[in-house]
Amino acid sequence: MFLIGDMAKLDEIVEFLDGELKTSEIPDYPGAHNGLQLQNGGAITKVGAAVDASLPVIQKAIDQEVDLLLVHHGMFWQGVRPVTGAGYHKLKLAMDAGLAIYSSHIPLDVHPNLGNNILLSKKLGLKDTESFFSWKGIELGRKARFGGSVGELKELAAAAVGGEVLVRGELDSPAGLVGIITGGAGSEVEEVAREGIQTFITGEGPHWSHPLAEELGLHVLYAGHYATETFGVRALAQLIGEKVGLKSVFINHPTGL
Repeated sequence: MFLIGDMAKLDEIVEFLDGELKTSEIPDYPGAHNGLQLQNGGAITKVGAAVDASLPVIQKAIDQEVDLLLVHHGMFWQGVRPVTGAGYHKLKLAMDAGLAIYSSHIPLDVHPNLGNNILLSKKLGLKDTESFFSWKGIELGRKARFGGSVGELKELAAAAVGGEVLVRGELDSPAGLVGIITGGAGSEVEEVAREGIQTFITGEGPHWSHPLAEELGLHVLYAGHYATETFGVRALAQLIGEKVGLKSVFINHPTGL
């Protein structure tokens, strides 16, 4: 990375991120638009990380003098829409403050070292994890065996995400083969069970995922969409901060979901 005094070049950071995350190679949902979503004048002095590129988060980033914000959920999830109302204020606020925004969704989820899935696996003490759950030519999740009970795994998950974990299943049952896909993968319980997973950890799911998992005999730990997806952006911002010698901060703005 090339430094100018105490500043770094945005284009070099973006080039590094695109390469490290394989941004152009990894598929995603249409609204993700992974990569640099909003540029600034080109100089970066402080890096911030957040889960969502929402208006309150952008304001918090600016208040903390961040000029590069790394997010998991970018600005365009709702698709093309008029630049009016809150959308206008969000863009104007960021542009007036010289805030650049870089978003990485699935590429960050599946990264072998910085990803949400691998980092949550490590927090739970899972070892020798393997990838699983094919989606658009890649594998989204991580799986490994856990020697304790569902209840013990729940306690570890609650400590890892710093909050409540909803359990579908019997706490005293062996957890067995555990699969992890962070975020909103609860709708995939049938396919997860088909792959031999006995306990599935995700962020959230639709109501019907709970009774279906019960019918399938699948234990499910719903640990929060937001809470399970803080790990990747934190690690990414810390990496960039260390690489360019700049301070990095995490901007916490939980949704409760």
